[in-house]
Amino acid sequence: MKNYIKQTSPFRVPTSDGKHIEEHFGLAAGGDGAISIARMVAPPGWSEPFQQPEFEEYTLMVRGRKQVEIDGETLVLHAGESLLVRRGARVRYANPFDAEAEYWSVCRPAFSPDTVHREEPS
Repeated sequence: MKNYIKQTSPFRVPTSDGKHIEEHFGLAAGGDGAISIARMVAPPGWSEPFQQPEFEEYTLMVRGRKQVEIDGETLVLHAGESLLVRRGARVRYANPFDAEAEYWSVCRPAFSPDTVHREEPS
């Protein structure tokens, strides 16, 4: 067995909101529950409901901008910036801007629909 894994075909997460998600490592891509690493492209006007995840989420912006609401505070990430949202925070991610937002997301432990705790849209 090799001491490395080269990912050449990440798992394309099916979405219904126009967001492109490629998980390179994580539960969907290979069953690793310790961490997930995914490339995301959010179209203009995209948003998701508030959530209160049981994992930490790191975001590294590649291009565009991404709006993040965390515990009542709103901030905007730009290309070249990064952010850590700690587990248990009430957070909502969005791209209310006119251009795509490309970024990498790292979740520890791995992202799971069972541990993200998304709120019902209002």
